[in-house]
Amino acid sequence: MDPLESQSDESQFNKGKVYSLDKLVPYQVAWQWQRQLVNLYKASIAAAPGPELCQEPVTDVLMLLQHPSVYTLGQGADTKFLRFDPDNTDNAIHRVERGGEVTYHCPGQLVGYPILNLKNYRPDLHWYLRQLEEVLIRTLSVYGLTAERVPGLTGVWCEGYKVAAIGIKVSRWITMHGFALNVCPDLSGFEDIVPCGIEGKPVGSMAQFLPDVEFDLVRQVVIKQFEQVFGLELRVSPNSDLMSLSPE
Repeated sequence: MDPLESQSDESQFNKGKVYSLDKLVPYQVAWQWQRQLVNLYKASIAAAPGPELCQEPVTDVLMLLQHPSVYTLGQGADTKFLRFDPDNTDNAIHRVERGGEVTYHCPGQLVGYPILNLKNYRPDLHWYLRQLEEVLIRTLSVYGLTAERVPGLTGVWCEGYKVAAIGIKVSRWITMHGFALNVCPDLSGFEDIVPCGIEGKPVGSMAQFLPDVEFDLVRQVVIKQFEQVFGLELRVSPNSDLMSLSPE
């Protein structure tokens, strides 16, 4: 089977939720939401009557957010890829449990956090990474942009520019963290790092190819492509559900 084919046609688990916030969400808040949603999912699985049956109210989730300027480091990321002293800076920095090196988030970048049970699809990390890339490649294609993968690397490139980064964490086959698509951000923050630890690969955005690109419309395209690639029907859920999550 083609590794980019969705397994969902054979699965009964085809319902999910999408949270799409218009306001900027501090990175640490989104990080807390992810951890709590993952814990709720694990608890739901443990309490289910059959093996790995995940039923309402806990389902697959896609969060689509924007963050204020922040740098994040993967669990094993090397600080040599920072072009500033992490102990003497005003920059916001967080080391988190995802894989990969340092990256940068800022307004105008669409950040997606899927909380999925890969046992409902395919328990294969390589497959999952390629699926996330496929969502982004299809999104760019809708806008007439030809995007591609680079062998041996994770992410999506357009005319030699890296326009989307991916970094994930999977625990008991429940995913967290995800992807960041540069729609119309100020890219200057990337100048202070070696993005994803990759030398010689410039970072770009959709806006450099499409100056009039609209962030809100791109977000809707991403939702549609995510549904198609993963075979999910995502219903928009009230953002108050996220706000009601209890602090850890």
